[in-house]
Amino acid sequence: MTSSLDIYTEHFGLRERPFSLVPDPDFMFWSPVHRWTYTMLEYGLLTRAPITLITGEVGAGKTTLLQYLLRQLDDDLKIGLISNAQGGRGELLRWVLMALDQPADPQADYVELFAAFQAYLIEEYARGRRVLLIFDEAQNLGTEALEELRMFTNINSNKDELIQLLLVGQPELRDMVRGPNMTQFAQRITATFHLPAMDAATVRRYIGHRLKVAGAEKNIFSPAATELIHEATGGVPRLVNQLCDYALVYAFTDGRKRVMRLTVQRVLDDGVFFGGGAAPREKADP
Repeated sequence: MTSSLDIYTEHFGLRERPFSLVPDPDFMFWSPVHRWTYTMLEYGLLTRAPITLITGEVGAGKTTLLQYLLRQLDDDLKIGLISNAQGGRGELLRWVLMALDQPADPQADYVELFAAFQAYLIEEYARGRRVLLIFDEAQNLGTEALEELRMFTNINSNKDELIQLLLVGQPELRDMVRGPNMTQFAQRITATFHLPAMDAATVRRYIGHRLKVAGAEKNIFSPAATELIHEATGGVPRLVNQLCDYALVYAFTDGRKRVMRLTVQRVLDDGVFFGGGAAPREKADP
């Protein structure tokens, strides 16, 4: 049986769904702020910054940027990716060792785990490889764990850093780092950027870009529809994707080849979109 989503892609002449919520580097949209953010990521890696910090609102596109970065990295980097790590002293180190495919004896104490971690970093350095630890959703770490990470960056060989940290998280991560007890940690951050939401003009380009990547020959959304989408989502990419996807389903069900403002308003009025409230209705559609 063919699903409605398959039907709507065919209905609009698309190869695939353009507004999936799953981060997909193939749909990477290079707005000016995304370019700035990616430049700071590259700068942090190339300069061997001890800590690089990237923040942004929920759904702002941080994970997509991260996935794109991982595709570009050279083989001289050993990468450990840790998502939503939590726990007290020692637990974080176990997360790190697991991410690096290193054994972590359940009976080992912190000193033994740290010694194993340090030996691993030195061994990788001797092989001409650097270690990059990436923490996604790093706002969940807490100040104690962040301080433990700072201690990791003290492991070095002469003038070379053996480990680099990339922390990606929500705005509260930046607030944590600015706290009065985090001065030493903040001083280790040499590359940072905050990824904001998109303005109305960027949302229009964003929607057009994703449609084009998915195979559309023209922008299926009217200017007034994209304006309402920006108002309802605040320009957060994940919310834009969700609302656009609903709007395409509604337009397909009505047999329309274009998404108009009225269609988007119906999605909002029906309450199926939970990202924001309904936007003003009294506006003509071109």
